[in-house]
Amino acid sequence: MFKGVGTALITPFNENGIDLESYEKLIEFEIKNGAQALIVCGTTGEPATMTKAEKDSVISTAIEIINKRVPSIVGTGANSTATAIANSIEAEKMGADGLLVVTPYYNKCTQKGLVAHYKAIAESVDAPIFLYNVPGRTGVNILPETVKELSCVKNIVAIKEASGNMAQVMEVARIIEGTGMSLYSGDDALTLPMLALGAKGVISVASNVIPSVMSDIVSLYFSGDVEKSRALHFKYLPLMTALFVETNPIPVKYAASKLGLCKNILRMPLTTIEKEHAAKLDAVMKELGL
Repeated sequence: MFKGVGTALITPFNENGIDLESYEKLIEFEIKNGAQALIVCGTTGEPATMTKAEKDSVISTAIEIINKRVPSIVGTGANSTATAIANSIEAEKMGADGLLVVTPYYNKCTQKGLVAHYKAIAESVDAPIFLYNVPGRTGVNILPETVKELSCVKNIVAIKEASGNMAQVMEVARIIEGTGMSLYSGDDALTLPMLALGAKGVISVASNVIPSVMSDIVSLYFSGDVEKSRALHFKYLPLMTALFVETNPIPVKYAASKLGLCKNILRMPLTTIEKEHAAKLDAVMKELGL
């Protein structure tokens, strides 16, 4: 679907709800600065705290503004298979170019359950599906053998790997070699080593604030200038790390507000960044000239 950087968009809020004006500004900022895809209502966008009407508004607004300039990939996962199917069908009807489907959280299904879950969703839509593996949030881990089985489903085209387990990531990369399934990093700080394993890019939190930098890291690597890519990665690694000093998207929303992209408003139970963490992030951003 894309090669490079897909930004996992934050959702700007104001005192009255969704700040669609800031959302449009953010989308234009991302496209102008090199994002190759935009992910709408992923984890970073706080969809779990939105009403259905709000999510529909965010998705339809994003798809309209993006207007096929880059792929729009919509998060449609849920812990209920029926809900995930309904979300996926609706997003496809709205014009989403792809679907990002997180593992069903809380239920803690088996690998057999994961296969049945994803196959049921894939059978309900024609849109390309990205598996999203983030066991630290969901309590469920997609094992490499399960990824291999799901790679045989025609419209399951990629996996966003955010397990943080490089041994597992290597095995996933090995096991899907030649299947046509694409691997994407789900962790900014692991983008460079995952590119070396054959990843097609990253679904990035940091690119909310440094889209051109993240795009350069990936494009330099793909052009063969690994040394420059690595140097840029190392330069911005402190920021990538600082953006996870608290639960995502608390730090990145603060950083985006510092750049004038949105207000520093989150939905409870998420709360604004702690002062000591804000000071650390401020120092890193200042050091980088942001």
